[in-house]
Amino acid sequence: MNTRADGARPRRVLITGIGPVSPIGTGVDTFATALFEGASGISRVTRFDPSELPVKVAGEVRDFDPEHHLGVREARRTDRFLQMGLVAAQLAWEDAGKPSVEPPRGGVIFSTGMGGLQTILDQYELLGRRGARAVSAFTVPAMMANSGAGRIAIEFGLRGPNMCVSTACASSAHAIGEAFRLIQSGRLDLCVAGGSEAVLVPITFAAFAQMRALSRNPDPATASRPFDARRDGFVLSEGACVVVLEAEERVRERRARAYAEVAGYGATADAYHMTAPDPAGTGAAEAMRGALQDAGEAPGAVDYINAHGTSTPLNDAAETRTIKEVLGPEKAYATPVSSTKSMVGHMLGAAGAIETAATALAVERGLLPPTINHRERDPECDLDYVVEGARAARVAVALCNSFGFGGHNAVLALRAPTESDGGARRAGPGALQK
Repeated sequence: MNTRADGARPRRVLITGIGPVSPIGTGVDTFATALFEGASGISRVTRFDPSELPVKVAGEVRDFDPEHHLGVREARRTDRFLQMGLVAAQLAWEDAGKPSVEPPRGGVIFSTGMGGLQTILDQYELLGRRGARAVSAFTVPAMMANSGAGRIAIEFGLRGPNMCVSTACASSAHAIGEAFRLIQSGRLDLCVAGGSEAVLVPITFAAFAQMRALSRNPDPATASRPFDARRDGFVLSEGACVVVLEAEERVRERRARAYAEVAGYGATADAYHMTAPDPAGTGAAEAMRGALQDAGEAPGAVDYINAHGTSTPLNDAAETRTIKEVLGPEKAYATPVSSTKSMVGHMLGAAGAIETAATALAVERGLLPPTINHRERDPECDLDYVVEGARAARVAVALCNSFGFGGHNAVLALRAPTESDGGARRAGPGALQK
């Protein structure tokens, strides 16, 4: 467990607000209902004509109207990744009860993998067609990867540490982990953390397809099938998710509801390959162990793992081996594991945040989200993947795994809050009420 520079015991950090904007729903109630019902957010691409591409399905956010949330003027000046990120932050802030904080004691760590990609493409096309004078004066702030962090800070008047973390698919897990560290150490009292991604454009589909990373299954309902023997790649998705993290004493003082405690954080590198996971899983295992050690928990205490689970042949097999290595075979086989990506697809830079939200809801509600579309057993993926629908279970300690291109690994350990924390655990496992 980390210690503070002044020798004091590290502060406990609690999740008090969740704001999802996802292919299965916007807002925590809508998202949670779809999550535990095993709903699929994957559909045929409608944002553009995919007929010339080998991949034709994606996780689109269909219930999102930026003008409704932000107004016409703001929506026209911002990229879709920022629009979704800002709305996710607003939803999380409201869910946390609109907390007040001294401006220097509140911060923002917000991530993205690719930033304002649509803006870059649109303005480049406009430059070629109409010349330099046609390029929008709002292009730079719209395409900057750090515009999400900056704009969210403006929204809530937070003047503490503010930064953008960009580590591909591990980005928003790192963002939450670094926010946790800032509160744990005493530097901040509150931090808004998460990520957003808007990459459903032809160039992204074409590039990932050339890498053979995307599923070519034309059936949207079954395209994302983590740990299944027939899996053939991930499903590209868009969306955003933000969580509000607060120090324990603040939560108690204002009698706020807490979903879960962020108890530990492990961050490592594979130092192996830019796109393929290390088959030995060394870096990923070190991150999982690091999160547990940081939380002061033994591997035997883990009740649930929300896996990275991309639905690619290499990742799912490597992650399964890593879980066995960290927990030991007997405990690994007894521990439920599920992949939220089976429902929402792969939200890249926002994936870690949406999966942290799912894990926190599992802790709070005593209900494990399912891994949908698992029909054919793979001998290399032989753990308990919660394949028969949501499962009631008491979750005292959970791990949330995120692994990104470049060999980036981030693992968060979540723990059930106590009643004195404002713990939101309900009467028993399986409670679905808010």
